[in-house]
Amino acid sequence: MYLSRFLSLHALWVTVSSVMQHYPSVWGHYDVCKTQIYTEEGKVWDYMACQPEARDMIKYVKVTLDPPDITCGDPPETFCAMGNPYMCNNECDASTQELAHPPELMFDVEGRHPSTFWQSTTWKDYPKPLHVNITLSWNKTIELTDNIVITFESGRPDQMILEKSLDYGRTWQPYQYYAIDCLDAFHMDPKSVRDLSQHTVLEIICTEEYSTGYMTNSKIIHFEIKDRFAFFAGPRLHNMASLYGQLDTTKKLRDFFTITDLRIRLLRPATGEIYVDEQHLARYFYAISDIRVYGRCKCNLHATGCKEENKRLLCECEHNTTGPDCGKCKKNYQGRPWSPGSYLPIPKGTANIC
Repeated sequence: MYLSRFLSLHALWVTVSSVMQHYPSVWGHYDVCKTQIYTEEGKVWDYMACQPEARDMIKYVKVTLDPPDITCGDPPETFCAMGNPYMCNNECDASTQELAHPPELMFDVEGRHPSTFWQSTTWKDYPKPLHVNITLSWNKTIELTDNIVITFESGRPDQMILEKSLDYGRTWQPYQYYAIDCLDAFHMDPKSVRDLSQHTVLEIICTEEYSTGYMTNSKIIHFEIKDRFAFFAGPRLHNMASLYGQLDTTKKLRDFFTITDLRIRLLRPATGEIYVDEQHLARYFYAISDIRVYGRCKCNLHATGCKEENKRLLCECEHNTTGPDCGKCKKNYQGRPWSPGSYLPIPKGTANIC
């Protein structure tokens, strides 16, 4: 009797465990992407869609600046405080470690005092524009999972564009415009993400929300990923099944959160006023102390792991797929066309095993 009851409970537990493994526990991640199950034909593998955990993608980024000589310090240069043009006791000198502000300080671990940051040359050539392109490249397709956050040590720029590439920097599309005056800078009416909806979530907007002020609490610029997720999953992202369904059926929506490169186009430094003080141009420059980009390797739902190999991220492909993004079937597994896996758990979705 006890043995019979034990076997019944064990069978129920196996059934429940098998079912539960098909459901994602957190956003976009399946605990396993294959498991062994018992059928009439014996023990077989049961496959499901899967993808790597989200991580800090800045650890794997390569940064380039255009123009390449835009970083301050060569030759040494004095710069002034934004709020007080007569406070000019700061120096940038590339030959002295304590006074240098190279690009890698945008991504270092904070903790030193004062905080470390990259800094551009000052606007000494005014009225010639002070333009800087900061390009972040991963040599890998990335799916964003959290807000992009840029922290400025100087005032936030009066005008800036965040751009994305899906083809390793060959072509670029705007992600968001930032300006003190959107209409004047980009001929666009100002909006915030809160003005969007499910139907307009892919709209490229200009926001004035992050372009004013240069005090300590006014240093951060966001590109709001989670607020866009919330249009489908609810304010606290509790209804992720709704988001999965949209991502599964709407390629443009998936592509919107997918990048290979980001480009920060700094077009006009913070002035703090409606005019530029030509007598104190050392007040105007760009300085960035931190950039945060969280996401996961895009593996087309055919991998739970992503490894770094020869300074490049590569998916650890399952489901008989191969390639840096698991984007094709292995040589001897091409009986039907390759297809990405589904965000939805089995049985509604499928791993699309090769």
